[in-house]
Amino acid sequence: MNKLTKYSTSVLLAGGLALGISACSPPTDEDPTIELGYVLWDSERASTHVVAAVLQDELGLDVSLTSVDAGPMWTGVAQGDFDAIVAAWLPGTHEEYMGRFEDQVVDLGPNLEGAKIGWVVPADAPVDTIPELNDHADLFGNRIVGIDPGSGLMGASERAMETYDLSDNFSLLDSSDAAMTTELATALGDGDMIVVTGWTPHWKFAAHDLKYLDDPENVFGDAEAIHTIVTPDLESKSPEAYNFLNNFNWTADQMAEVMILFTQEGMSEMEAARAWIAENREQVESWLQN
Repeated sequence: MNKLTKYSTSVLLAGGLALGISACSPPTDEDPTIELGYVLWDSERASTHVVAAVLQDELGLDVSLTSVDAGPMWTGVAQGDFDAIVAAWLPGTHEEYMGRFEDQVVDLGPNLEGAKIGWVVPADAPVDTIPELNDHADLFGNRIVGIDPGSGLMGASERAMETYDLSDNFSLLDSSDAAMTTELATALGDGDMIVVTGWTPHWKFAAHDLKYLDDPENVFGDAEAIHTIVTPDLESKSPEAYNFLNNFNWTADQMAEVMILFTQEGMSEMEAARAWIAENREQVESWLQN
C-alpha cells in the first residue's frame, strides 16, 4: 500500500501536539508509516516533498506529512509524533529548539549547506545596511513584512528591531511565507520599496532582483546549514528510511529548481518533487546506497 497524506497546520493544544494524521490503518512492523513534519517555508516544502516522494516511490513506504509551525515541529519530533524533519536550521535559527530537545532527538547532520537568513530589499533600494533603514522609514512604509510568529527568523528579527533601535520607525508584521512573497511581488510590481524577512535558499531570489541588507551587529548570524533530525527509534522502525535520510543531501540550486516548479510553474509540491527526481536519478540513487 502506497499512499501520501497531507494536512494543514496543526496547533498546540493543552500542552500537547494535536496532529492531523491520516485515518489509515495503524502501521505494522512490516508496513510502517513514516511521519514527517515540516514548516510552510517554500524551501522546506521542497525538501520534505522530495523526501516523501523517495520514501513512497523508491522504498515503498507509507508517508504522512503534517505542516506545523517551528515550535510544534520540533516538539513533534522530540515526542515521537514525527519520525523525522529535514527542516532544522542550525546552528542559529533553531538554536533554542535544539538546545531544548537535543537529548530527545538524533541529528543526522546537514542536508544542505550555505543557508542564510536576514532582511531583504529590492536591489535598487537606497540602503545597504540595516542601520540605514531608520533614515528611510517612510520610503519603506514604516514596516517590515515577516513570516510565521515563533519561527527562528522572526525571533532574530525581533532582536534586530531592538539592536538597531527601529521600533520607533518600523513595525514588524507577522505573516507567512506565501503572504510575504505576495506582498513582495505586489510592491515590486508597483515600483514600491519594501523590507521583508528572507532566507536562502528561496525561489524569490531567482524571480526578483533583491539584496540582503548588511547586518553589522551579526544579529542574524553567519551562514547556516539545514539539518535532518530523526527520532532515536527510527533506525529500528525502518532501517531503509533511516539509511536514506542519513544520506539525503543536496544543494541550494537543486532545492530552488523544485521551488520554482510549484511556486511558478503551477505544479503541486508532489508533482514538482517527482519531476525533479525523474531528472536527477543519479543523485537519488546515491541517497539509497547502504
